[in-house]
Amino acid sequence: MKKSLFDTPWNQLHWLTVLAEQGSFTAAARRLGISKAAMSQHIAELERQAGVTLVRRTTRSVRLTDAGRGLVEETRVAFGTIAHSFAGVQDLAQTPRGLLRVTAPVALSRQQLVPRLASFFQAYPDIRIELSMSDNINALAMEGFDLAIRHTETPPDTHVAWPLCRTRTLLVASRAYLQRRGSPTEPHMLVDQDCLYYPRQDQPAWHFVPRGAGHNHPRTTVPVNGIFSANNSEALREAALCGLGIALLPDFSAQAALRDGGLVEVMPDWESTGAFASYLFAIRPYSANVPRAASVFIAWLRDAFTGGFVSAPAR
Repeated sequence: MKKSLFDTPWNQLHWLTVLAEQGSFTAAARRLGISKAAMSQHIAELERQAGVTLVRRTTRSVRLTDAGRGLVEETRVAFGTIAHSFAGVQDLAQTPRGLLRVTAPVALSRQQLVPRLASFFQAYPDIRIELSMSDNINALAMEGFDLAIRHTETPPDTHVAWPLCRTRTLLVASRAYLQRRGSPTEPHMLVDQDCLYYPRQDQPAWHFVPRGAGHNHPRTTVPVNGIFSANNSEALREAALCGLGIALLPDFSAQAALRDGGLVEVMPDWESTGAFASYLFAIRPYSANVPRAASVFIAWLRDAFTGGFVSAPAR
């Protein structure tokens, strides 16, 4: 006998969509707050009730079958609508509550965001935050994030953005390195230095304008070389503190070491352009209704970063 609507395994259907988004039983179970074994068991039960295989399992990966992908695509929008409706009901409560999924750069999260969160949780104890630290620009809605904190000059038109604070890019080195190799005062002098840089291109180059001249001023471009590169500003800062070379860093990564004297600013009469953005933004996907938890977190971020960055210890 055909089952009625009320016999439909709604939980397992939702979990299948989460499995499709996360790409593994482990990640999906973590997202749902259940065990990996329970996740696997319920997906197997869904397959038994459906009468077809929905997931191909190997020792290294999980892939949905054509039937599984079709089921996910046909139910994804419906579950999104349900989640949106439930968030609206939650917002009727006096106290904002719920889970916020936030993504932010690694160094910024460690040095600036996480140290400030205690005051937010004191004010909003019923809100939970799941933070994904990544320097990649994620597709927020597709990845399931409610909010991103990003360095950017121009937020995407498809998203809503709030400026949090201005940022600066600083050229820094240890005193020991500069005593050993000399302190450059003009961009062309960097050619003979060990430079610590992000490996963003085959032939890395730094760009400068005279400080105060504005970014419309013709840029001076200098190819740079060095013995160490890394895709994280904290790693570059540590290399500079160890005397390995001159690093180009966002101000929030450099300021504590500058304050403590471990690093000094190099070429203060020149301003870097193009390496890091000049603004920090909170960005969320556009939607007609915003959960109160997201609204209060954005308001808290704007207030918390009004005065710029806190100077946490460099090490």
